[in-house]
Amino acid sequence: MTLKKIALVLMLGSFGAHAYADNADAANIPVETYSSSTSLDIEHVISITEPANECAPVPVQMTYEDSHGERHVLQYQVMGTGCSS
Repeated sequence: MTLKKIALVLMLGSFGAHAYADNADAANIPVETYSSSTSLDIEHVISITEPANECAPVPVQMTYEDSHGERHVLQYQVMGTGCSS
């Protein structure tokens, strides 16, 4: 392998490791359940899970950062995507 190829492999590997670390951190965050009395401080939404393919209320989770840069996972109910009409 040439020096350029080795450098490219190392660079791409470091990006993958960073993405994996972000996902591992999200797994350690406790899940909060939304209610109408929940006080929200959402600065930046990172991800929202897809709702299930059911015709009923289903839980989804939103991962977000607050105004202090702390990550949170919030679970709330939405209507599933399985209703045909």
